Amino acid sequence: MNDYLFHHGTRESLKEQAQEGYAVIIPLGATEQHGPHLPVYTDTMIGEHIALEACRKAASSMKLLMTPILPVGCSQHHLAFGGTLSFSSSTYLLILKELGESLIAGGFRKMIFLNAHGGNEALMHQAAQDLAVQHNIWTASASYWSLSREALNELNAQEMGMVPGHAGGFEASLVASLAPQLIQGGKDSIAGSKHLQRSWIHGGPPGSYVGKHRELTGLDGYTDSIQPMDGAKGASYLEVIIDATVHWLLQVDQWMNEGAKPTA
Repeated sequence: MNDYLFHHGTRESLKEQAQEGYAVIIPLGATEQHGPHLPVYTDTMIGEHIALEACRKAASSMKLLMTPILPVGCSQHHLAFGGTLSFSSSTYLLILKELGESLIAGGFRKMIFLNAHGGNEALMHQAAQDLAVQHNIWTASASYWSLSREALNELNAQEMGMVPGHAGGFEASLVASLAPQLIQGGKDSIAGSKHLQRSWIHGGPPGSYVGKHRELTGLDGYTDSIQPMDGAKGASYLEVIIDATVHWLLQVDQWMNEGAKPTA
């Protein structure tokens, strides 16, 4: 029994866990085009794996529950390519806030968003902030690549291309480690040939943004070639991502618990 899974609980057990101060982790994914080669479920598949493993490990050291992953995100910039389900930015922000308010109504006072899709990130942070402004609760939010950037740099993950990129060598390596049968054409596909990278994508200083209509995630909807794809390396990337996520969850839990103590 995976008792850290929110959806395995009953209303009575969840009420008790809310009263006991459990934190609720809310994983965020997407269903969107990933070029001609990766499945549209890529972000959700990766995000769910990271969340499940990280929560399983962290649950031995903190009181947590993990909700089912939200498999549709804000992917408006992918709609023109087909194979995409999306909420508009205003709708997605409202969805995240109402998920949080549902948990608040159920008695929970700690919630943590864990994201696996770039288009969700800004809205996730805004929802977390809005909820903490409007309610007497704790919130936190992060994307897996931000939590693991240093560890991925140490593994030289950049050799795969842009990290995390979109449907390039890095994401393809993660998919190759989880479900290689879902990759179409492999390195011999069109996506495996040399692919022109746009230097302005994530090219500015942190906190800056540059975008171009129909190229927000690269030429033809993906950032770089999958040519360097390596499933074994993808597995090692996932391992350090999970470890970094566990470390962050435990740190956040410590901050939340310390902050809940009355000050002298």
